[in-house]
Amino acid sequence: MSPIVDTAQTAQLLRVQGVVQGVGFRPFVFRLARTHGLAGWVLNAGEGVQIHVEGPAPAVDSFVLDLTSQPPPAARIVEVERTAAAPGGFAEFGIRESEHRGAPTVRVSPDLPVCARCLAELAELGEPGDRRRGYPYINCTDCGPRFSIILGLPYDRQRTTMRGWTMCPRCAAEYRDPLDRRFHAQPVACPDCGPHYRLSHGEEGGRAGRDVAGDEAAIREAARLLAAGLIVAVKGIGGYHLACDARNAAAVAALRERKFRKEKPFALMARDLRAARQLAELGAAAAELLTSPARPIVLAPARVELAGVAPGNRDLGIMLPYAPLHHLLFAAGAPEVLVLTSANRSSEPIAYVDGEARERLGGIADAFLVGERPIARRVDDSVGTVTALGPALLRRSRGYAPGAAARLPATQPILALGADLKNAVTLVVGGEAYVSQHLGDLDHYGAFRAFQETVRDLTAMYEIDWERLLIAHDSHPEYASTLFAQTLSGAGTVAVQHHRAHVASVLAERGALDRRVLGIALDGTGYGDDGAIWGGEIFAGSVRDGLVRVAHLRQAVLPGGDAAARHPVQAAAGFLAGMDGLPDLTAAPFALPRRYLHARALVEKGLRTFPTTSAGRLFDTAAALLGFTRPVSFEGQAAIWLEQLARTAGPGEDAYPMGRSGEELDFRPLLAAMIEERLAGRSVAAIARAFHQGLAAGIAAAAVELARAGGLDTVVLSGGVFQNRLLLERTAALLGAAALTVWTNREVPANDGGISLGQAAVASVGVSRATLAETSSQGA
Repeated sequence: MSPIVDTAQTAQLLRVQGVVQGVGFRPFVFRLARTHGLAGWVLNAGEGVQIHVEGPAPAVDSFVLDLTSQPPPAARIVEVERTAAAPGGFAEFGIRESEHRGAPTVRVSPDLPVCARCLAELAELGEPGDRRRGYPYINCTDCGPRFSIILGLPYDRQRTTMRGWTMCPRCAAEYRDPLDRRFHAQPVACPDCGPHYRLSHGEEGGRAGRDVAGDEAAIREAARLLAAGLIVAVKGIGGYHLACDARNAAAVAALRERKFRKEKPFALMARDLRAARQLAELGAAAAELLTSPARPIVLAPARVELAGVAPGNRDLGIMLPYAPLHHLLFAAGAPEVLVLTSANRSSEPIAYVDGEARERLGGIADAFLVGERPIARRVDDSVGTVTALGPALLRRSRGYAPGAAARLPATQPILALGADLKNAVTLVVGGEAYVSQHLGDLDHYGAFRAFQETVRDLTAMYEIDWERLLIAHDSHPEYASTLFAQTLSGAGTVAVQHHRAHVASVLAERGALDRRVLGIALDGTGYGDDGAIWGGEIFAGSVRDGLVRVAHLRQAVLPGGDAAARHPVQAAAGFLAGMDGLPDLTAAPFALPRRYLHARALVEKGLRTFPTTSAGRLFDTAAALLGFTRPVSFEGQAAIWLEQLARTAGPGEDAYPMGRSGEELDFRPLLAAMIEERLAGRSVAAIARAFHQGLAAGIAAAAVELARAGGLDTVVLSGGVFQNRLLLERTAALLGAAALTVWTNREVPANDGGISLGQAAVASVGVSRATLAETSSQGA
């Protein structure tokens, strides 16, 4: 007897949300539908991709199963909504023009690295005589720029910076062929019809105005200059980089001098994974992060010392080539390891507009390798590392932005403006929290301008109705982001306390806004409910019901306010104030400079001093006691120095004590032990290690007690101080030993780059700063 075949016809409309535009999703759907013998259509819509499919019911079900289980490599499906539809009587399956009705909510794809098939074409390893051999703008639906070229949604060529180039007949044929991997690849081009590169010498090269045209000739000349020890400004995916030979100490020193970058480490680009492994210790997890689609800079322990690249730092930041241009430079003879740093002067945002780049970099670069395709917005390289708790982002930008970092229960659009340091903004549309690229520190005009541009950019891209837009910002009344919020006309504003936003960012990532947790936020500075400078805070509660401050570091004073963040000895004067039996810290072995005495005088007189619970300034104090007595040249330098010092000490379990009195975690015993052992002649590395372990033990002991008292089983760790791997891993290990679950940031940085996501989470559940402050006072 023959089996019964279900031939009943059905029609369904599928709405697919996620990263489904600009990643080859429509041709994938086209091929899949034809494989299953189905008819209908697929198109890009404002919320994602719409698919009308009709045919036998079992075939439709199989189609949907394959759709969700076998999407293209760069796609990320978040939700598929299926509804019954009226059959249209279609004879075959086709691809329709994009539909634009209402404000878009679709996820924008981050920029993607060049894929293996395009690399093969680039090197002519594919079809003989491929016309794209050596073409620096090669791409397909599986790879290439996305966020950095998009001008509007839905994602179509006329809404990208490629709109100025008309495709030649061969490119147009590929673009229209659903069976070709370049079908509707919006940046598709070739040497006959697309943009090109040229090289021009700068003033430092002594040959101003002489251009080298033609992709191959320009790239070969750039490679020759790099090999000769010169500095080349290279236009990449999201902006310009400054490049030089990483093994040429004179070139690196010249770059530091011209860029005004005193000691902050430079990023490196290694030719391939083999070269990267020669530079740093790359375990399986680090190699996986390095080769991931985001292609971030990865911090890893150095195997070699490269003069001037990372002074006083045991880690190197390494990335692999991700744009076709990078591969072509190495193939043309560029040094195997390049310094590849953002093209700017110290603290400025990355240059990305050609004329502006030429003006700003004229005294730095010896030559400019310039591509014709405009960049829609600046996008820095992302930075990540691997800890015992898994991968962690330190800067979220290219390869990640503007991906959705969380889904929030928002019934209206929310714009969260972040903090003033390491700024990134978050826009919530349709419940999706889109986090922008890294923008920088807003006290610099260029970064603030980039911040304003990004707010306009994101709200315009998603066609936000400003009358419905809720604006969230930091509770600091004098932050540039707060003052900017007051200039915006929306549906209202929500001020969110800085450290609650840190904790909320972790809970937002986990989709756990109702989860009651103990949240620990350690950083350098944040405006507290009482007007003091917070930075060592412990909360209990949830995002929805409020986070109550239940403990904190003992309050110290900061003489000179913000200046203490630049001078560790100045912070030390405030944190050591009131401690009995202090030796003369201006004498050996401490040798603190006169600035310490001036700061101590301010404290004694009560002049220009500010109360603080900052864990960041506690680290600065410890660093000053162990020898870091100069000003910092970049944020967090003294704390990084202290961690690097501790990592040289080798194994050891001793931990200096911390005290606790009620809600206060007392750091004075910790500092007293450091001073005593320094006087006794113990190595500064061993003292640094014992400081880390003592602070971790004190925090963990308080957290265990508070969690048990509150019936909590989960501890959240966030804030920039928890980028310190020694502190993070030791604290987490002690909490884990007490059977507590530990959550940290995964999608956004633990530093202030994640603040805007936390602000958006708090705003999404309708908790204002006033409510939180009232809850805190009741809890106290």
